[in-house]
Amino acid sequence: MRYSWLALVGFVLVLVLLAVALVQARQATLLRQVVQGGDDYVVLMVYQAETEQLRLRDQWQRAADDRVPLDADALRLRYEIWVSRVELLRGANLQHLLSGPDGDQRTLQQSVDFIQAADRALGPTPEIPLDRNFVNALMPQLEALTAPMHELSLGASHKVSEQLEARGIAVRQQNLLGLGLTAFLSVLTLAFAFIALRQVAQLRERRLVLEELATKLRVARREAEAASDAKSAFLANMSHEIRTPFHGLMGMLSLLRETGLTPRQIDYLRTATESADHLLALLNDILDMSQLESGRVTLAVTPVDLRALLRDVEALMRPQASAKPLALHIDADPGVPERILADATRVKQILFNLLANAIKFTDHGAVVLDVRTRVGDGGETSLEVAVTDTGVGMDEATLSQLFNRFVQGDNTRSRRHGGTGLGLEISRNLARLMGGDITVRSRPGEGSCFSFHMPLRMPPQSAPARTAPVPAGLPTPRPLQVLVAEDHPVNRQYMAALLENLGHHAHFTTNGQEAVQALGQRRYDVVLMDLHMPVLDGVGATRAIRALPDAARSTVPIVALTADAFAETRDRCLVAGMNDFLTKPVSLPKLAASLRRLFGSLPATPEDAAAPLEQTLGWAGGQPVVDEAAIAMALQAMSRGKLAAMVEAFLDQAPETVQRLRAAVRDAQPLELRTNAHAAKGAALNLGLAGLAATAEALHEGASHLPAHEIARLVQRYEDLVPVTRAALRTLGVLESAPQPVVTE
Repeated sequence: MRYSWLALVGFVLVLVLLAVALVQARQATLLRQVVQGGDDYVVLMVYQAETEQLRLRDQWQRAADDRVPLDADALRLRYEIWVSRVELLRGANLQHLLSGPDGDQRTLQQSVDFIQAADRALGPTPEIPLDRNFVNALMPQLEALTAPMHELSLGASHKVSEQLEARGIAVRQQNLLGLGLTAFLSVLTLAFAFIALRQVAQLRERRLVLEELATKLRVARREAEAASDAKSAFLANMSHEIRTPFHGLMGMLSLLRETGLTPRQIDYLRTATESADHLLALLNDILDMSQLESGRVTLAVTPVDLRALLRDVEALMRPQASAKPLALHIDADPGVPERILADATRVKQILFNLLANAIKFTDHGAVVLDVRTRVGDGGETSLEVAVTDTGVGMDEATLSQLFNRFVQGDNTRSRRHGGTGLGLEISRNLARLMGGDITVRSRPGEGSCFSFHMPLRMPPQSAPARTAPVPAGLPTPRPLQVLVAEDHPVNRQYMAALLENLGHHAHFTTNGQEAVQALGQRRYDVVLMDLHMPVLDGVGATRAIRALPDAARSTVPIVALTADAFAETRDRCLVAGMNDFLTKPVSLPKLAASLRRLFGSLPATPEDAAAPLEQTLGWAGGQPVVDEAAIAMALQAMSRGKLAAMVEAFLDQAPETVQRLRAAVRDAQPLELRTNAHAAKGAALNLGLAGLAATAEALHEGASHLPAHEIARLVQRYEDLVPVTRAALRTLGVLESAPQPVVTE
């Protein structure tokens, strides 16, 4: 209602403004007519014509007087002046000035008649001579013009006076009307201002109320965010608190399986293990959903060996399929590329969920995972993974609710098999985070087909390998004092050999805290910093170094050394203050290139290359045991005997590494498991031991979410790979029957 009154007053104000504008326009028109009408000028013309007629009459009378000599020139001049005035009158519009237009026309016609008669002697081309007879003959006609000309002058004057008076009255009326409208406009303006001020006051009060409400909402939002953070912290703490006894429980169950048990005890143990695995899977689903809700899930996109990924998935899912028993077939189309860009962990998680669901709801028959490429309508290529089963299938009502949270396809089977109902929603959210999606086709009694697709991204093509001679040594103009922070002894020996070949002096510490202390005692040219170390990791050590009071020591170049090639790891290192980032295995050219970027005066080194051997030794389905290219790079930095000694030392330490890994599984210490696996992975990568490095990486990635029995299986696989790796290295000629001892400084 308040806004309606305000709108009405505004509308009336606009109308008044329009009325004032019209009045002012009318006044302007009247004034223009008064000023530009020309009536005063016409009156002046009439008056001048009358005056000149009287003067001509006087001159004509003198010319007719016999007592005065005839002055023809004066008469002719006066005649021409009067004729010009008459011509002006004939051209002027006198209709609006005279009340009698007929008399006006007669007067002008009499003047014209006289002019025509006088022109015979006084015109431009006289026909007769000017004499007194001619003058006397036209005298009466000229005399007859005096009265009409006077009447014409008086009438024009009266008419103009009347018009001026009428215009004055009109102007006064318009002024009075304008003053009235202005007064009315002023009143309306004051009313509008009053209403506007009142509205402003009300709006100010409303703004204060809204600000108070916004403040309350901000407080409520902060409280909600705090509650959400508390929930996340609670879930993280519960994850740790629940996982710790769970890993211990499952580790002990795994160790118990290796003892002598009766068939009944084995059955009990199997039931306990399945229950523990199931409960841990529920916990993982809840935590994953919480992370997806908060937006904290990011993708670590790296080059992925797709077929190796499929082999890992098959190795983990085949025991579940065989227990039913079900046939499990995993196949990739020949056109599918070997390597793609993807987040391997998240892709595995999606495939695990889809295969686990297919196996769970299929009692007999087979589960098939098929990988192929698909070209869309727009020409884009995507990778499609279809998981098909011969289970009970689903109807339309079930399909419509399948991806809803906490909803499961078949309540009766769900109660039998359990589950949170989050697996498919988590998988679809992850798929959409990758730019793809998950769809499903199913019919009751005919099984189901889940299709997961995502954009196919290819890693950049690497340059073709070129054979280069193995350098005996690469001296540099200025040897550098290099501090290496590395906790693994094999990695320390490897880095010492690389730096020695480059002509630098290496100094070693076993953790980040020792590195900070070493820099506090003396100056170094560069620091090679491993990220995962006990006591103080590489990122913390970098921050501590950057905070040193000595400007020269706090600005020392720091190069990260890690087996993690993820973008977030690189960003974390650079944000902490590191200058460069090297991934393991660190080759001689990579290290030299990094030092050259930092110091600029180091000579170039050959490209990473080595002539591949004709025969590739493999283990476990074709997976290479050794990386010949990495071995060739290592031989560029050191002699074959030193490399053999380092490899032998690493393999001799393998039983101790396996013992530490098993202890971490038994004591439910995932962090300890990740630390030991990461150290083993980095050393194995540097030495070209691909099989051991891949198994250590699987342990590192699966330490927090894989079931304990799967972790125990990976530890056993690591132990089984040690003799196989030793045999492969002997076959390749890297190891001899009596390896040379390691030369230490």
